[in-house]
Amino acid sequence: MADTVGMQDIRGLNVTKAVTGFALANYVFKDRLCLVQSSSSWQERYYQESASDLSASGTGNSFEDIPRLANFPHGEVSWTQQNSYHRKFGAETRLSYEDIISNDVDVLARSLLRIGRAIAKAVDAEIWDVITESRTVVNITSLTIAAGKEWDAVTLSERDPIKNILDAKVQIALQNYDPEGAFLCLSPQDYANLLSNANVRNAGQFYTSSVTERGEVGQICGLRILVSPNVTADYAAIVIGKEAATWKELAPLQTRTMEDAGIGTTIRAWEIGVCQLKNPKAVCLIINTQA
Repeated sequence: MADTVGMQDIRGLNVTKAVTGFALANYVFKDRLCLVQSSSSWQERYYQESASDLSASGTGNSFEDIPRLANFPHGEVSWTQQNSYHRKFGAETRLSYEDIISNDVDVLARSLLRIGRAIAKAVDAEIWDVITESRTVVNITSLTIAAGKEWDAVTLSERDPIKNILDAKVQIALQNYDPEGAFLCLSPQDYANLLSNANVRNAGQFYTSSVTERGEVGQICGLRILVSPNVTADYAAIVIGKEAATWKELAPLQTRTMEDAGIGTTIRAWEIGVCQLKNPKAVCLIINTQA
């Protein structure tokens, strides 16, 4: 006999596995961009390290040409203290008793998929906002594409996304970070704008990955392309994965099923964590001014 929505073997461990599996398949930024660390405190204190090169204090203010018997010049690294607080992400669905006794597994499967996807979307949206500083460009580097030269500019010949991407990589390199192998985060629309560009098609700079997974759909200019609807329209970002940001995990993704006999069953899932932008100069936001 086929299992129904309300049977114990589906509502138990398999529900947890299903929700977790669906969520993991939909995380784009959490596992690709962030260094994930466990936490046990509600408030998280961390320090942003200055990206500026060290300058020597004292006579000459230089690290070179030290005279004989002279003291070595002193260089001091600086950090800025930051504080963040955990956020709870969650979703639930309630299946009526009537559906439980009359519908088959498709109802459950679709419900679990949507719960997992909802949590993954909420977490990734938070990470995108933190990594890009909500597009305010306070600490991260940025590149603004000139008006009339956007990736969706009216004049096709004015579009040059390869040059924009390379210029953004330079911005990160100037901060003493290596952008090679970093991620290029794109919205679905700008991914289409990029691939349809004649410079990209003709230059052979783009190629697909041997394995496409969790939003990674190919590579260009030494960067791995991540596509997500969480990327704000008319923006893109180059992010050095596992270095720019950390996801502090207070509670990993969990699920519970609660049965109200004769009425229905509630399936609930949640996680608690916070994203920290520890190395903001390992990010470059590309701003497309075309609305």
